[in-house]
Amino acid sequence: MEIGKVPENILKRSVFQKLNVKRPEVLVHPGIGEDCSVLQVEDAIVLSTDPITGTATDIGSLAFHITANDIASSGAELIGMLVTIIFPPGSREEELKEIMTDITALAERYKVEILGGHTEVSAAVNQTLVSVTGVGRTARDQIIRTDGLRPGQDLVVTKWIGLEGTSILAKEREEQLRSRLPGELVETAKGFDRYLSVVPDAGVAMKIGVTAMHDVTEGGIFGALWEMAAASGTGLEVDLRRIPIRQETVEVCEVFDINPYMLISSGSMLIGTDHGSRLVEELRRAGIHSAVVGYATEGNDRVVVNGEERRFLEPPRTDELFRAGKE
Repeated sequence: MEIGKVPENILKRSVFQKLNVKRPEVLVHPGIGEDCSVLQVEDAIVLSTDPITGTATDIGSLAFHITANDIASSGAELIGMLVTIIFPPGSREEELKEIMTDITALAERYKVEILGGHTEVSAAVNQTLVSVTGVGRTARDQIIRTDGLRPGQDLVVTKWIGLEGTSILAKEREEQLRSRLPGELVETAKGFDRYLSVVPDAGVAMKIGVTAMHDVTEGGIFGALWEMAAASGTGLEVDLRRIPIRQETVEVCEVFDINPYMLISSGSMLIGTDHGSRLVEELRRAGIHSAVVGYATEGNDRVVVNGEERRFLEPPRTDELFRAGKE
């Protein structure tokens, strides 16, 4: 495809033909020449936006999940998404078709309308960039925020930390990993992308009762713990040995000498609740692994305990995925 806006004929066959979800809240649907979508809702509107910059692998699916997870973390129902895709010169239409196939498959699964967006080829990028803005709805009295954690509450982590980073590394550095690890382990790690949605996790949590939710993304679980505590003005105490982690993640991270607790972790959610044990049981009934990993405290001390060792958390820094990419 040449530099400039993607031609109308390509848009029709590779984008618009794939848009099958039509929500009743949407008054103006996407189309050629339509610059805006129009929605009519009575509830509170929840917005979130994120680009995919750390990988060029499965970026359509990752872009959908990251934004859907943000909306779910607020306790809202995702209505629609705006999708912007910028390609470097020389990109092929098949790349656009693959991205849209991945996004629209997930949109149909979760009944989300693609409201519009923009597609372009530009010399300003050297790898494909996908940015998604999500629009959700919820009742005003059901909004959940990151800053809702209260002293004494349990901290619950769903699924396992490091899923997203493990999957990306297993796909992008497969040959290197296979030279060090069993092929079966690498294949399993590549498949961790099937766990990336926290929409079901949030659905269970909302029924049990929670005051804070935060999807675990860049900076890993250590970053998410710091952000929730800092936003809420609380301390915390967390047992490192209780944080759920897959052995595949441990071994992949050892190969690259990176910290799995600071690795991008979409698919895992951090939850503050008065009902930690009950939430873990309900998540188990729904087929979602989880664990109570600690609790919120008065003051500002954010402590991670590992046996006799106690360490203080620090503000999140560059995700370990980027450090692994430099090895």
